[in-house]
Amino acid sequence: SGWVQSPGADALKDTTQYPRLKKYVVDVVSFFSKDKRVLGWDVWNEPDNTNNSSYGRFESYDKVQQVSKLLQKVFVWTRSANPSQPITSGIWSGNWSDADSLKPIEKIMVEQSDIISFHNYDSGEEIEKRINWLQRYHRPVICTEYMSRGNGSTFEGSMPVAKKNKVAMFNWGLVSGKSQTIFPWDSWSKKYTTAPELWFHDIFFKDGKPYKQTEVDFITNITTSKNK
Repeated sequence: SGWVQSPGADALKDTTQYPRLKKYVVDVVSFFSKDKRVLGWDVWNEPDNTNNSSYGRFESYDKVQQVSKLLQKVFVWTRSANPSQPITSGIWSGNWSDADSLKPIEKIMVEQSDIISFHNYDSGEEIEKRINWLQRYHRPVICTEYMSRGNGSTFEGSMPVAKKNKVAMFNWGLVSGKSQTIFPWDSWSKKYTTAPELWFHDIFFKDGKPYKQTEVDFITNITTSKNK
């Protein structure tokens, strides 16, 4: 994978850099605050993810505590830009079955979000269980990350569940390219010299040819069909 963190470890623990981070957030959100192409603002992606498999050796021991304090500020900064769109931060792991089971940072994420967003890379049954947990907040629910073929998370398993429960699903990969998300999570520690036979993510080759025509046919059918 070609992604990196923002803010980085040095900026996260250095509070003198927070004014710079605030300016970045406020400037970006202000510029696009009335743009109808923007559906919402995910203010921090998986904020409590320590990324031990990739960046773990560079992280502070108290990263989650540092992030919790800054996350609250980020919600305030984002709202200060007066966006017309809703804001959120998606929970992604653990037990969300009731309020008492949420971690402190997850409570911030849920309480401060206008819409509830979440990630899940498991089976359709697991996604439905988590949707049921989140519906108690009586807010729109959006799954902003899913689909890991090698982990049993597929379009065929997930999208029917989302359609039944009126939950939006964002597939964040499309074409095999620079982000390298055809490779699975273990590519941080395992060297791949060729493309894996089973892609982790993405739908098309660079020339536009589908990785799996059956998937493309399924996606086309379920997104155009009015049947539940």
